[in-house]
Amino acid sequence: MRSYIPAEKEMDKKWHVVDAEGRILGRLAARVARLLTGKDKPVYTPFLDTGDHVIVINAEKVRLTGRKLTDKMYRHHTGYPGGLRQISAGDLLEKHPEKVVREAVIGMLPKTKLGRAMRKKLRVYRGPQHPHQAQKPTVLAV
Repeated sequence: MRSYIPAEKEMDKKWHVVDAEGRILGRLAARVARLLTGKDKPVYTPFLDTGDHVIVINAEKVRLTGRKLTDKMYRHHTGYPGGLRQISAGDLLEKHPEKVVREAVIGMLPKTKLGRAMRKKLRVYRGPQHPHQAQKPTVLAV
């Protein structure tokens, strides 16, 4: 059996718009990650970037279930001694809802060069407006 590697012209990269309003964060992130990796395409190859571009709108209206708004913490370190900073999911959702959705999706992508390439195809916006009308994105029901 011969190996099949799709040519660049076979990997047509489409643009999708996903509305996050009223969606549960984890389920939305799993669907978006699947689109970014290209696993729904017949030309999917694990070592090639065959995924599509994804625009997520209304990130501020995403839902978190259970007590995640108060109990889930996002942490980062400044690099200085004693520089561990943390913020709850509820506070981060108020200040920067794009970061909540972006972190959830990035956590479901591979931690390799290929995953970093997939990250660049993700665009997240707080409200319903986005500047990518020229790409003619298709609205996707998640």
